[in-house]
Amino acid sequence: MAKLRVTRSIIPNLFTLMNLFGGFIAITRIAQDDFYGAMWFMILASIFDALDGAVARLTNATSELGVELDSLCDAVSFGLAPAFLLYKAHFFGMGSPGLILAALPALAGTYRLARFNVLVSGFQDKRYFVGMPIPSGAITIFSYVIFFHTADFYPVAWQTPSIVIVSIGTAMLMVSKIKFDNLPRLSRRAVRERPLVFAGFALGFIAVIISKGQYLFPLMLVYITFGLLRALVQRLKRTDVDDDLEDMEEGSGPGPFDM
Repeated sequence: MAKLRVTRSIIPNLFTLMNLFGGFIAITRIAQDDFYGAMWFMILASIFDALDGAVARLTNATSELGVELDSLCDAVSFGLAPAFLLYKAHFFGMGSPGLILAALPALAGTYRLARFNVLVSGFQDKRYFVGMPIPSGAITIFSYVIFFHTADFYPVAWQTPSIVIVSIGTAMLMVSKIKFDNLPRLSRRAVRERPLVFAGFALGFIAVIISKGQYLFPLMLVYITFGLLRALVQRLKRTDVDDDLEDMEEGSGPGPFDM
């Protein structure tokens, strides 16, 4: 009689599948117009998404299967669920253009996951993500829709332009090559190497708890702005270096009065 073999990899994979289950429940809540309830299941999915990697490292059970499974689950929980939320909250009344606008974060997020899987085995910088991570995109969309778009925060005339900007902007940031900070691990070494980043995430987490989620979208805007400003500074530095090299090359040849 054949015996069922249970390997160590089943433990982190179960955490990954719980991520998918949380995303599925979030979608059912959205279908029932319970956006706030859906947000909590999306947060639950993000917790399992963060834990599966830690559990895999702790049990020494990392595998290519786990990486691919994680991406498939993320595509549902952080790609399909927020896209469906955008559609139910506003875009359902815009016909085909609304379908396309609502789908953009799911399409961009899935592409970003595939790109990450290619990079992660090579030169991926663990301190940063290339492009905004798909869970961050989902949090941005959920926090905007729940605490601003459906909360009568601004005039009705602003709702369509605002949600269009959120949908397109989130999708573009995910497929961009802009570096965004990775969530620092809870270790002395991480705190010592990046104290400001660790303090920023910690203060943001406390602010979200105190505000019952209302500060989440403004904090995501700060996170996005910081990544954009860093990319701008790095680009300006590269431009300055290129200009200096060009000046050196131009000045290296003989001048008109050199003998």
